[in-house]
Amino acid sequence: MTDERTVSTWRLIAANKMAMAGAAMVLAMFVLAIVAPLICKDPGAVDISRQLQSPGFDAWLGTDDLGRDVFSRIAYGARISLLVGFVAVGIATVIGIFLGAVAGYYGGWIDTLVMRFVDIMLCFPSFFLILVVIAFLEPSIWNIMVIIGLTGWMGVARLVRAEFMSLRHRDFVLAIRSLGASDRRIIFRHILPNALSPVLVSAALGVAGAILTESALSFLGIGVQPPTPSWGNMLIAGKQTLGTAWWLSFFPGVAVLITVLGYNLLGEGLRDALDPRLKR
Repeated sequence: MTDERTVSTWRLIAANKMAMAGAAMVLAMFVLAIVAPLICKDPGAVDISRQLQSPGFDAWLGTDDLGRDVFSRIAYGARISLLVGFVAVGIATVIGIFLGAVAGYYGGWIDTLVMRFVDIMLCFPSFFLILVVIAFLEPSIWNIMVIIGLTGWMGVARLVRAEFMSLRHRDFVLAIRSLGASDRRIIFRHILPNALSPVLVSAALGVAGAILTESALSFLGIGVQPPTPSWGNMLIAGKQTLGTAWWLSFFPGVAVLITVLGYNLLGEGLRDALDPRLKR
């Protein structure tokens, strides 16, 4: 039965053209990030003789004001963006699953305490909360990943709590509890696997949000610091020469667009395939 359900789910995902288009975009960025050391030049190599060279055979996407290859910097920037997205979403997902599972399974005062904490966190605009925290810390990629993760778990917690509340009184849970299974085993071995569908959708969409947040922080100058290539700091660098070197802002912007759009389309496709209420 489980195998049949898995095959059916994959067929629904494969039949969703938008989801497959999103998966193709995500895969393209993954491949670019992986093969970057093999096909790209040194992203930090300065060559003033090639300053602001327009896109061509020698430099596919042109060069910047220091003669650095834009394509190479975008490819290495993909590594930064994908790393930030996955680590930040991983942190947020772990925290959200734990708190949501505890609140949904036990209910009562524990649920009230956890959800009031969620409400308090939601009162603060996430981006401005990140700005405040980073103002007191050194702007580095690791700090950014941790901060985005620590400020992005509330939606996952709510989703997991709702799933646990609907599952905790099901017959299979009552049967397992009557056999003497511990709460930890019931939560993580029996209920959680049945509550992960909305979490997967949220994680896919969350990666897109984390990449946008990192790009915005780098654009403001408090994210990934030069000379480390990041799509955000490439955008702010290109702003200075936008009238004469359009490619410095255009191509990093396209990279952000393709990646974020890809994850959003993939997330929507997963939601259509995994949410039984949407199946006809």
